[in-house]
Amino acid sequence: MIAGLKPMEIVLILLVILLLFGAKKLPDMARSLGKSARILKSEAKQMKKEGASEDTEAGKSTDAEQSAPRTIQAAPGDVSTSRPVSEPAAQQQSKQS
Repeated sequence: MIAGLKPMEIVLILLVILLLFGAKKLPDMARSLGKSARILKSEAKQMKKEGASEDTEAGKSTDAEQSAPRTIQAAPGDVSTSRPVSEPAAQQQSKQS
């Protein structure tokens, strides 16, 4: 998009920007834009690190979960006891009968 602009068009665009914002505000705007870019970059790096650490933690927890059977806790007022997740409720009821 910018590659198709001629040098005279670029100078004209820069002149219009200078007239709109003024010479005093342009350095401040550039400085704040730079700060915003640095903050965005640091936040992106932090999110990547957190995502990588969560992946390794999730891998550890799935190994532990596979070795121990998971159970479903009964709701308050429910007479049934907790049962393993791998065993469907219908099979458990047929065993009790």
